[in-house]
Formats: sequence, C-alpha cells, structure tokens
Amino acid sequence: MNKDKHIPTGYKPSPLGPIPEDWEVKRLGEICKKIGSGVTPRGGQNVYLSQGHPFMRSQNVANGYLLLDDIVFIDEITHLKQKSTEIELDDVLLNITGASIGRCAVATQEIVGGNVNQHVCIIRLKDKTLAYYICTFLLSYFGQKQIDSYQAGGNREGLNYDQIASFKICIPTQSEILQIKYLLSLWDTAIAKQTALIEKLTLRKRGLMQQLLTGKKRLKGFCGEWKEVRLGDVASINRGGSPRPIEDYITDGEGYNWIKIGDVGVDAKYITSTEEKIIKEGLSKTRFVKSGDFILSNSMSFGRPYILKIDGCIHDGWLVIQKYSQTFNIDFLYYILGYDTTLAQYKSMAAGSGVLNLNKEIVKEVQLRIPSIDEQIVIASILVNADKEIELQKQKLAAMQEQKRGLMQVLLTGKEKNKNNINK
Repeated sequence: MNKDKHIPTGYKPSPLGPIPEDWEVKRLGEICKKIGSGVTPRGGQNVYLSQGHPFMRSQNVANGYLLLDDIVFIDEITHLKQKSTEIELDDVLLNITGASIGRCAVATQEIVGGNVNQHVCIIRLKDKTLAYYICTFLLSYFGQKQIDSYQAGGNREGLNYDQIASFKICIPTQSEILQIKYLLSLWDTAIAKQTALIEKLTLRKRGLMQQLLTGKKRLKGFCGEWKEVRLGDVASINRGGSPRPIEDYITDGEGYNWIKIGDVGVDAKYITSTEEKIIKEGLSKTRFVKSGDFILSNSMSFGRPYILKIDGCIHDGWLVIQKYSQTFNIDFLYYILGYDTTLAQYKSMAAGSGVLNLNKEIVKEVQLRIPSIDEQIVIASILVNADKEIELQKQKLAAMQEQKRGLMQVLLTGKEKNKNNINK
C-alpha cells in the first residue's frame, strides 16, 4: 500500500513532485561534461564576417530551434582564441542573460565548429542522446520555474554556471525518453509547418501590397489615372499634448481615455482600450481624438499607423491624422501609411538627428499616389482578407503551441505513464 494518499501507486516523491518509481531526479551538473559560455570579440560589428566560423548570439537561440537568418561569422584567429567554446553537435545552447534568458535550442550541423558569446551557455551532456529531452525540460514549466527562481525580484539578471549546474532534471527511462522525443517531435513538425504557412501568407500579402498599392496591377473594372497628393493637403495632422504633472490628472473613476503606446497590442491595427483615464480638467492641455482617427507614434514604432476604435486623449508622443474621409478609404489609408515607400519618406526626412522622430511637418509633406475611393475600397478589401487569413493561421499556431505545452507538462511528470497504466 502507498502510505502517502497524495502519491499514486507506482510513483514516488521527488523535489519536482511525484514521479514514476523508475525515474530519477538529477542535478544538471551531474549529467554534463561541460557548462560554459564564450566572449564577444572586441571591435563590435566590425569583427563579424559574411563567412567563417558561425558565431551564435542570444538572438539566434529561440525556444527549441535556432534562428540563423542573421547569423554572423568570425575568422580563424578569433575562433582559435575561443577554442574552448567551440560548438559540438547536440550541445544544448541556453541564453543566460537579458530578456531572452531561458530560451534554449540544440546545436545542429549548421553551427558545428562555431562559437558562442558570453550571453549563450554551452551545456554539453555526457550522453548526447539526452540533448533534445534536456532542452525540452528546460523550456517546460519545470525548467523555467527554476530559471526564474534565480532572478532576484524578477529582474532577469542572469544565470551563472553554478546555478545552471544545480538545476534539477527529471530523468525518465531511456525508452520513455525516446517516446517523449517522438511524440513532441510530431508537434514540432506540425508547428514548423504552420509557421512556414504563416510566413508564406505574409510574403504573399507583401507581394499583393507591392502590386496593389503602387498601381502596378490594376483591378478589373478600374482604369482611371492615379493622382499624387500631399498628405497635409487632404488631411488634418496635429500633435498631442500632455498635462503636467500627469499624475495630477490621472483618475481611477470617470474620465477620458488616456492613450499610451502601452495600450497597443503586438501587431495591432486598432486601439480599443486604455489602462488609464484623465479627468476633465486635463482636456485643455491635451488633444482629444475620436474613433476612426489615425495616430502615429513620433518615436517608438516609428511611423506605424493605428486606427482608433475609441475616443480619448493623446500625449505629445503621438501625432493624429483626421478629416481624411473625402480622399481616403480608412483601410486603404491604413495600408498605404504603413507601406515601405511611406516609411522610407519618413526616415529620409527625419534623418540626421541621430534618433528618428516624426513631427507633424514631416507627416504633412508625405507624398502618396492614390486611386479613386471606389478602387481604394476594393484594394483594401483584398488586403483585409489577406490579414484575416494570416490572423486565423496565427491563432491555429498559438493553439498548437499551447497544446504542446500541455502535453509537455504531462509527459515530463510521467502522468501519461500513469494514465496508460490505468487504461491497462
């Protein structure tokens, strides 16, 4: 009989919770040959080459896979100075500093013979067949919880080698490790395919924008000439304003929406709510904006347009575009304001100040080539549908990733094993 009613039959207590009796919990240092990171060569970007030995930085290590699109290389002399950090096949690479701390991936053939900088740790296992499993465990709730436990106050200050070596790892039997790898690799394959589909749809949309927003491709039934307009001649453009000190105008009760960059979601098109409101007395010191207006950040998210779905007030970090409806369809204006040629005009006119900042005079001077509103509506509808398809596939990807996380939690605790035993 199991004396602890909270532990199922066939399980035993462990520092990570109940685990199957034939599983072990070991410290990561016990199963490693090496734990260490490299150094970043002096000279900054000047030392990086287009070929040579791959040099892995934290931005190249994602959650379970490598990002090699922007990989850099170092020469033989620099490589030899860091010979002790040369990457081997099936090394586990773990980010140990900064915002990406805790991300890890397994070294593949493409980066063998390369090096890492000081922000990436090489975890070399005695048994390299464990690499995928260890990487998976570190990315799981159980691994990330231990990583977080060493970050004082949640500041993500960084991990040292002793801390990494102390991580407690739940080790199943060899046959179960292979089964776990097989099951999770099925999900990895499906997630990779879904990610590739999203990239394909995104490229397709960019191609549509290039054809439709420039007039290179005309839609059936439209043949009139496009005209060039100066944005300041066909719309009202103004800067926001900030009551000061702002703390005196923020309210927990009734008030006016106080729109900040933090109220904008990732890849958002619309602003639909705010965290804060300001009192009526602040209206004379700010700018009131309405649903349907466009706002642009004059520094962060440089030049990116957002459509308001709410009324509210904007501070002096925003510009607002209003009174455009006689010339533009709202969705067409959204796409053309965010298109590459428009952003290039912003950057060209803002260049020279060191930091890119927009002001209303720059935005007023932007030149746009546009068709009739009827043609704008049809063009915009095509791009809106493309965005809807991309969003749908992103939702499917998010669901797959969440399902994989749930499966990981089951597999890495042996709960699936207990379920199978019950079913038997």
